[in-house]
Amino acid sequence: MRPIIHATAEDDLLRQIEWYAQGGLPHIARRFHAAVMDAIDKLAAMPPAGPPKQTGNPRLDGLRMWPIKGFAEFWVYYLETPEQVTVIRLLHSKRDIGTVLDETF
Repeated sequence: MRPIIHATAEDDLLRQIEWYAQGGLPHIARRFHAAVMDAIDKLAAMPPAGPPKQTGNPRLDGLRMWPIKGFAEFWVYYLETPEQVTVIRLLHSKRDIGTVLDETF
């Protein structure tokens, strides 16, 4: 199953890559990008593997999360249906995840 990457997740990815690059860490930016793509490939191959993430937003029913290997504090948040996987956010665990996700949809 080929995943759909929502614009909010693309923005998250680009912002984090830019943050590493501006901090003089272009090698970390490249490694982060590769780790995100690997995580998305893995969750797309087996969508139910990610643990559920409860929110108060009914539009996010079925939300799951998947870790980004090598970046322990970052998670991929995605919605799974029988037809597709949609990556909606890439978030650091220290963020107010519930609020950010509620603002997404």
